[in-house]
Amino acid sequence: MMRFPSRLGPLLAGLFLVAGVASSEEIDTSGLADLPPADVVILGEVHDNPAHHVNQALAVAALRPNALVFEMFGPKAALAVTPEVRGIAERLADTLDWEASGWPDFAMYHPIFLAAPDAVVFGGDIPREEVRRAVTEGAAAVLGGSAPLFGLDQSLDPEEQELREAGQMTAHCDALPEDILPGMVEAQRLRDAGLARAVLAAIAETGGPVVVITGNGHARQDWGLPRMLARAAPGLTVLSLAQFEGPPEDEPPYDLWLVTAPAPRDDPCAVFRD
Repeated sequence: MMRFPSRLGPLLAGLFLVAGVASSEEIDTSGLADLPPADVVILGEVHDNPAHHVNQALAVAALRPNALVFEMFGPKAALAVTPEVRGIAERLADTLDWEASGWPDFAMYHPIFLAAPDAVVFGGDIPREEVRRAVTEGAAAVLGGSAPLFGLDQSLDPEEQELREAGQMTAHCDALPEDILPGMVEAQRLRDAGLARAVLAAIAETGGPVVVITGNGHARQDWGLPRMLARAAPGLTVLSLAQFEGPPEDEPPYDLWLVTAPAPRDDPCAVFRD
């Protein structure tokens, strides 16, 4: 309930195509070396697809950001990413307690750290107990006085709320009780805010540019991290890029997107049938 299993990647990729934006452009991997400049570049992924992390590392090497923000761990863990451990995958994974985190193999993520060896690392994850609280009490209750900065004190538009709840159900193989769906949406809003908070800290400390490593859902312009940044820091320029495992059926809600081969994986819904 707190974090999507990596094997749900394909279902989540489909979920995030339910709404479009005015302008979106497909690129190929050669375009990753020449992305448009921005204060914040959000590089989406399907978490368990190795090709997506290769592409992220290519983009990071070309962008040479002053800061990297990761969805996969929080601010406290990020402080432990020192030069002494950064270059050694096993030591860095141990430092981040990666094996217990539930994320895919760290070997896929380590080249991203190496692609910008001098970039300051920030963590955008939210503690699990706070995410659980968001499910039951709402994101605004968890974030407190900071909630208005990210719009968490306001209810979502009913149409968006309905779409997001339906998406949560689809992503979980129609296995969730309906009464938990609003809470799941609140949890995702909180996690978007956590990423936005980390980006603002990175901008304040380094001046940018900042690259964000996250799932496609948080990268979407219409209701993900870009929308929260537009509200909290409207002067920032933000570029969002998604990576899919097949051509999207509708106009994707990103500035740029590319398609890779799907990663081999077991049936993502099997976990709900056990």
